[in-house]
Amino acid sequence: MRYRIRHITRYKYQQPVTLRHHTLRLRPRSDGAQQLQGFTLAVTPAPAQQATVTDTDGNTTVGLWFAPTPVDQLEIVTTAEVETHRANPFDYLAEPWAATLPIDYPTTLKIVLAPALEPANALALAPAVVDLAQTLTHRVEGNVGFFLTALVSHIYETCEYTNRPTGTPWPAGITLAKQMGSCRDLTVVFMEACRAVGLAARFVSGYEEGDSNILERDLHAWAEVYVPGGGWRGFDPTHGLAVSDRHITLVSSPYPAQTLPISGTTEEGSRVGATLETEVRIEVLGK
Repeated sequence: MRYRIRHITRYKYQQPVTLRHHTLRLRPRSDGAQQLQGFTLAVTPAPAQQATVTDTDGNTTVGLWFAPTPVDQLEIVTTAEVETHRANPFDYLAEPWAATLPIDYPTTLKIVLAPALEPANALALAPAVVDLAQTLTHRVEGNVGFFLTALVSHIYETCEYTNRPTGTPWPAGITLAKQMGSCRDLTVVFMEACRAVGLAARFVSGYEEGDSNILERDLHAWAEVYVPGGGWRGFDPTHGLAVSDRHITLVSSPYPAQTLPISGTTEEGSRVGATLETEVRIEVLGK
């Protein structure tokens, strides 16, 4: 599938502010599942310095540095053309040693995957998450592929979607207790359940094709799981499916905070309030 995405972000400050360094995570990824065909970025006010940077998770980000001149607005407009290739999300053969839980990762691979194997809560996984993961593992007799599809379906069927435009993801135990959450909340539940049985999982920020009759969209979140033999594979608990060629990835990280589309500060910090306006339009260019 081929897509054109236009994403506008506008911050309006209650009084003039001096912008400090900002990091943009709005440039789509290029990998085996998708290729970035074109990308433009327009920033107002224009930054004094701009650099394309690769972060520690391999994402391409853009760093912005501004002149010390007070402004009352920051506008960021990106346009991207992306071609996605993964029509079949199961086009791989898992390594025989990684087909059944628990997986005994080779030491070198386990070291690389360590951040994606650790629970978000450094103290312990929520008991409800552990119970869910163990119940599903028993139900599918440890089969990794069946576990992943059963988990993504279970979250979709038992948790109601709610729109939360801002805020950090809820802890997985809270989302399960409420049986509801935003896409990022449901994604964290999926990630934590995977980690509870020793599967490496990370958070993904991006876009989905969705309903072509709806012009205005928003960012979407889903998870990727490392399957030996298949690499990183996407699962979207908001829709209860494995990710194919109708999702467009921006960035991924074991830590949701490292996938924020825009992060930065002003010299005035939290003393000055701001309103946020966003607009996302996704156009299907063809197959």
